[in-house]
Amino acid sequence: MKDHLMSDHTANPLPKLHNAAWPGVVGKGPDSEPPIDLDTMLDLTAAAEVDGIKFDGTDLFLFDPHVSIDSSDDDLKQLAEKVQSRNLVIGSVVAPVWPPTGGGSAMGSDEERGQFLEQVRKGCGIAKKLRELGVRPYGVVRIDSAAGPGEWIEDPEGNQAKIADTFKQAADIAADHGERLAAEGEICWGGMHSWKRMVQLLELVDRPDILGFQADMSHTLLYLMGYNAPEDRLLPEDFDWNDEATFDAAYKTLTDALRPWTIDFHVAQNDGTVHGTGSHDKTGRHCLPKDPNGKLDIVKRAGFWLRDENGNPTKKFQHICWDGCMFSNEVMMNPQTWNDILEAMINVRDAHGWS
Repeated sequence: MKDHLMSDHTANPLPKLHNAAWPGVVGKGPDSEPPIDLDTMLDLTAAAEVDGIKFDGTDLFLFDPHVSIDSSDDDLKQLAEKVQSRNLVIGSVVAPVWPPTGGGSAMGSDEERGQFLEQVRKGCGIAKKLRELGVRPYGVVRIDSAAGPGEWIEDPEGNQAKIADTFKQAADIAADHGERLAAEGEICWGGMHSWKRMVQLLELVDRPDILGFQADMSHTLLYLMGYNAPEDRLLPEDFDWNDEATFDAAYKTLTDALRPWTIDFHVAQNDGTVHGTGSHDKTGRHCLPKDPNGKLDIVKRAGFWLRDENGNPTKKFQHICWDGCMFSNEVMMNPQTWNDILEAMINVRDAHGWS
């Protein structure tokens, strides 16, 4: 039986399957649980196995205590060896563009925007070096606006234009490094907090060759519900989650608008609520793939992102990643967590992958 399963699974070798290391850091710290170090996150990732299939790689957050944004060449060599020794590769990396991590608001003062761009420059430099070291065969550099919707709403069009201008400069930096940027659509980022505003921002930047969209299944679910942008909600307020037809129609509107821009993809589950831990703002609550309160049929919904309007795989990225941000440490230290996640990823690839 197992041989049969393995032959079924290996029919689609692409996209490669990655785990994210940043849930060990994001939402952790002095006002929450302690961070989980990178070695432990890599060990948990490398140990997961389902039907003989393992994770192919990891996506990283370029910030302490995982990977310093000011890493030296020697630091990066050690990082590459650390990842390769576990038979993994590195895919997408997150630039620490937020004020608490040394960056600044993309719609802020000249100084703040300069700090934002400096973190993008450093992030792209690390990404390029990891590529040259042979440990990073694919992937993008992730950014967002590093500003909240509360400040953004004070001058929506003016702030949107500022963010677009900052992103254009960021795209120039990325192009100089041979990198691409993916803007993460999430309700906690000003100007990216609604699906309509996200599309508008991508169109204002208008650099589809360099700047695209990172679609996370947990965060984009909140777009449907109009959190932080009630005027753009796609599901009625009293929505019945058993009403598949209404959900399908709303999800199609969402994915048709953002899929053409999508160059990085996170498989995730969400229970339709918001959540924040530590210093992290409230955003879509990531749930385990088998959470009984999960609102997403993961495999079905992933197909809306991974296949075009004709039902063919878009093939716009070589890997997909699981994001389980703000899971408790107890959950993350349980090996079964990662096997369940890997199983969900394999199911997505079996259904929508390619060779």
